[in-house]
Amino acid sequence: MDLQIIEKVIITNRMDCCFEQINGAEIRIGMSLENNGNNNSKCAEISGISARQSVSYSCGGMQGRYVNVVIPGDSKNLSLCEVEVFVNELDHFPDSLKIRGRAVQSSLLEYFRADRAVDGIKYAPGTASFCTHTQSQTDPWWRLDLLDNYYISSVTITGRADCCSQRLNGAEIHIGNSLEENGNNNPICAVIANISLGVSYSYACPDMEGRYVNIVIPGDGKILTLCEVEVYGGFPV
Repeated sequence: MDLQIIEKVIITNRMDCCFEQINGAEIRIGMSLENNGNNNSKCAEISGISARQSVSYSCGGMQGRYVNVVIPGDSKNLSLCEVEVFVNELDHFPDSLKIRGRAVQSSLLEYFRADRAVDGIKYAPGTASFCTHTQSQTDPWWRLDLLDNYYISSVTITGRADCCSQRLNGAEIHIGNSLEENGNNNPICAVIANISLGVSYSYACPDMEGRYVNIVIPGDGKILTLCEVEVYGGFPV
């Protein structure tokens, strides 16, 4: 295979035990086989992946022929259940495309508007820079109106890189055509266990369809903050 432009790498951890063994692993991309390819440029460092969880690491168009996953140090064990390498976002699912729409949210803190989750900026310096932010409330939600009915193949969520990653724990991704309860009664695609600081997670939503994609955190005194939400799917039904 010739040189490729690598957009992202998705790693799936084992589900039976020992999921912490992958902590500290590095994803490296390049053209060199020096040190078995482990001296190539680093795309990301894995801080942790929960059991049976798939985590997407954005490599921002890095170029190379070889993709390595290496854990530096003595007496380490490397165990991987799945590694997926994508040369562009459309490779995530066959015939998929990135779907755009209009974003709204349940409340607003200062200037952290809903559309900041669809501005194409995942990471930027500063406090919650280019992220959304609701006030502390019961069941805070964010919704993307796709403006038509689509088959949804996956949703990728990027949390804040500066702090407060635990705020997304327990958030639900809903997809459907109803606006009952602001869209939060639509079927669930996934529940977010956790998202590490500065990491993008992809959630597969096979065979789901709808116009609205909601992210809601059930409970009292919750805050919802998102830095980027990407929706991929098929053409309108």
